[in-house]
Amino acid sequence: MKKIVFILMLVTVCFVTKAQGLTGAWETYYSSEKGDKLKSVIIFSEKHQVLTTFHAETGEFINTNGGSWQLNGNMMTETIEFSTEKPESVGQKITFEIKLSDNNLQIIGDKHEYNRIDNGTPGKLEGAWLMSGRKRNDQIENRDTSRPRKTMKILSGSRFQWIAYNTETKEFKGTGGGTFTTKNGKYTENIKFFSKDNSRVGASLEFNYELVDGNWHHSGLSSKGQPIYEIWSTRKN
Repeated sequence: MKKIVFILMLVTVCFVTKAQGLTGAWETYYSSEKGDKLKSVIIFSEKHQVLTTFHAETGEFINTNGGSWQLNGNMMTETIEFSTEKPESVGQKITFEIKLSDNNLQIIGDKHEYNRIDNGTPGKLEGAWLMSGRKRNDQIENRDTSRPRKTMKILSGSRFQWIAYNTETKEFKGTGGGTFTTKNGKYTENIKFFSKDNSRVGASLEFNYELVDGNWHHSGLSSKGQPIYEIWSTRKN
């Protein structure tokens, strides 16, 4: 009996370790049918992920999709929450096989191989977050994070992406992402792609940030130059 329990514990540890091995950011480069150089980046938090493709040189946004994920051995199951190419797939589960090593990730049946960018460090804000409030006129306006209309931000150790979408209507509202740093209370985003306005690619935005009772308080000027004060809460499901 003890031997069986030990084996079950060992299998569980292996599954957990392998799932943790996915956490972080991954990238691959390839050429389109027209010969354009494209880049795809996947960010995995503990339970959520996003995959985005954009022009490697201009940053022109191509597509994105993502949602929640689970790993069972080598089989990954994703529940799709947003997809620019196949909005009708929102709410569906898809299962596929992956091959994972320390620095390489391959989806079986996909010719692209992803290389590790980071493993979730050193970013102090690694994880999946939902916008849960704003401050306007010194008053906090809370937002119900369980509603279908969501703004999610996923960060690895060095990469970030925000996505606005609606799981009920299956609408995609917008996204942007790139690299980030956290230093001395300053959170700086370097924009590599922006679905609504390609002219913002290359811009760097600096914000004040602090963690208050586990919530991320984020303030500064938006990409439009407007003052913002946002509150983000860790996503639990």
